[in-house]
Amino acid sequence: MRYANYVATDQHGLASRLRLAVVRLNRRLRAQRTNSAVSLTQVSALSTLHKCGPLTPGELASKEGVQPPSMTRVIAALEEFGFATRRPHPTDGRQAIVELTDEGSSYLRDEITAREAWLDKRLAELTPEDRELLSRAAEIIDRMAGQ
Repeated sequence: MRYANYVATDQHGLASRLRLAVVRLNRRLRAQRTNSAVSLTQVSALSTLHKCGPLTPGELASKEGVQPPSMTRVIAALEEFGFATRRPHPTDGRQAIVELTDEGSSYLRDEITAREAWLDKRLAELTPEDRELLSRAAEIIDRMAGQ
């Protein structure tokens, strides 16, 4: 019984430490943004369009876990920035297809480059052993996240 309590406590401690580390790292990465006029919600929608390709507003809302009216506002803002465009759906006249523009792709690439440059500097400060450990941890975290 003592061992079971120790394991549960140790796992809770690990869960807490891991959660805090991920939150802090995410906060630091977000601070490396190139254009704070674009909201994180808008950046997320751009990333989804980049990863998944053209989508209907409803599909994009579903993938982002937001309600369609909220996504309509996000898409409108992305169109104003010139980062996304809408075109008629090829088979359903009631629908539209949202896709990334070249400007949107370029913006997203710049955002990723800025964040990864910051992270590359931090990784360069670590020992090779620590980098290898983080590489293995990244694989595990991806599995945990269902990637």
